[in-house]
Amino acid sequence: MKTEIIINSSREEVRVALIENGVVTEIYLDRKKERGIVGNVYKGKVVKVLPGMQAAFVDIGTEKAAFLYVADILINKEPPPELTNEQTSESETKNTGEISDLSENPETSAPDDLEEDGFDLQEDLDEEEVEESEEPTPVARRSKKRSNQAIENLLKEGQDIVVQVTKDPIGTKGPRVTTYVSLPGRYLVYMPMVNHVGVSRRIGKEDERQRLKEMIRRLRKKGHGFIVRTVSDGTTEDEFKQDIDFLEGIWEAISKNSESRPAPTLVHNDLDLIFRTVRDLFTKEINQLTIDSKKEYERMKEFVGTYLPTFLPRLKLWAKDEPIFDAYGIELEISKATNRRVWLKSGGYIVIDHAEALTVIDVNTGRFVGKRDLEETIFKTNLEAVKEIACQMRLRNIGGIIIIDLIDMDKEKNQNKVMKALNEAVSNDKAKMQVLKISELGLVQISRERTREYLLKILSDPCPYCDGTGHTKSPVTMCHELFREIRQIASSPRDKKVIIGVHPSVASLLYDDLRQDVEALEKKYKKKIIIKADSNLHIEKFDIVTL
Repeated sequence: MKTEIIINSSREEVRVALIENGVVTEIYLDRKKERGIVGNVYKGKVVKVLPGMQAAFVDIGTEKAAFLYVADILINKEPPPELTNEQTSESETKNTGEISDLSENPETSAPDDLEEDGFDLQEDLDEEEVEESEEPTPVARRSKKRSNQAIENLLKEGQDIVVQVTKDPIGTKGPRVTTYVSLPGRYLVYMPMVNHVGVSRRIGKEDERQRLKEMIRRLRKKGHGFIVRTVSDGTTEDEFKQDIDFLEGIWEAISKNSESRPAPTLVHNDLDLIFRTVRDLFTKEINQLTIDSKKEYERMKEFVGTYLPTFLPRLKLWAKDEPIFDAYGIELEISKATNRRVWLKSGGYIVIDHAEALTVIDVNTGRFVGKRDLEETIFKTNLEAVKEIACQMRLRNIGGIIIIDLIDMDKEKNQNKVMKALNEAVSNDKAKMQVLKISELGLVQISRERTREYLLKILSDPCPYCDGTGHTKSPVTMCHELFREIRQIASSPRDKKVIIGVHPSVASLLYDDLRQDVEALEKKYKKKIIIKADSNLHIEKFDIVTL
């Protein structure tokens, strides 16, 4: 599989696209004025402790207070929850460092929908124990089990506390934080506050795993934790040492800043998107990384030359006049990613609707009429649709509960083939995901990790005209509302005229189709009704003046 990274860098915005076999699969945006805060470390102040929720709100200097769950509070140097469970997953290459909690219910983000989900906690690990876990995320996550201590015994209002952001604010919810600070490097994730060593399960060769374990045991300081990332396969001891020195230097700076600065304050800013891309996405599976900024290219070249010298030939500067995202067809894919309807090659289509609690995807045959019989037509449409849905979930970053309304299939073997195709299509998705079987109603339920806002929400705002509902009252409805208003105010014998200001589309109806109704009101109330079209008025508003 040919995989490329394309970076478009400008003064105000950086955009990164991951392309697999010519298909745009993931998009990342970093806007100067809207930069995310995941991975940042803050010295915060506890503003409220909620015993009933076993959580606390922490002021870290952002618009909304951060949310801290009790299981995210470091106690006795216990390891982060995800490091002690065999279900942990490698998500670093998916989100370029913007990592969030991978809970069983990906929508869970307290306080309004807090649940006990996440990962089991194993206590009293030996300092040299090596966990046979999959790749962790660079930011710690919470435990499935409740902490054995109550939060009111751990935190007090007004207390200063050092936390790391694990999830950006999403919708009405503030950022999510943890006290398990973890610093991702190129080859390692450094956990200065816990005593644990782990190796990514994606490194499959046992002799290589043992070699990496032994290196970490020799190099790490007693009581400090490390996780060996997947890209470390084949890494030398000098490369590990360089990564460790770099990460320990960052932690030393964090410690000094947190001691000297008053809360709330930022004590460590994570790397920008370009360097997170190099750190987390630029692996040996990437055939080429191309960037269109000479300045950023030189920065990357220096970084790659220092830390990844063998990768230098894969780093390219885009020197053509044509915009890089246009040349690779990425601009077109981004514009399509905001559309509600996505057409399939066969002529069928899917419709993607976002609700408050879930995303619904409907499958339709559209223009596809098939060649044999109805069942075959439906089967082929569903088969093509599930593959496209898997792509759209990654591209649009659709998270939470997803319901797919497939076209009903009579044959069980066709249902099984469609589900097999869906599971194969999502196998490359690094997000934690659970796919359930087709229900009796022909629905497929998916739970997919949510780490960032939907791409649609990043690129657009709710329509200011309809307030995001997608609907406005029709001109006919507004005319009838207007007639009711006239009947209420026209009974006064002193007034001789009623002057009405309405939207042009409403005025057109009153002049033409509903003119007789207006004249009937004039005759009944013995008043002259004057209609004025006002293009500045919202279609659902009108002005009435009596004279």
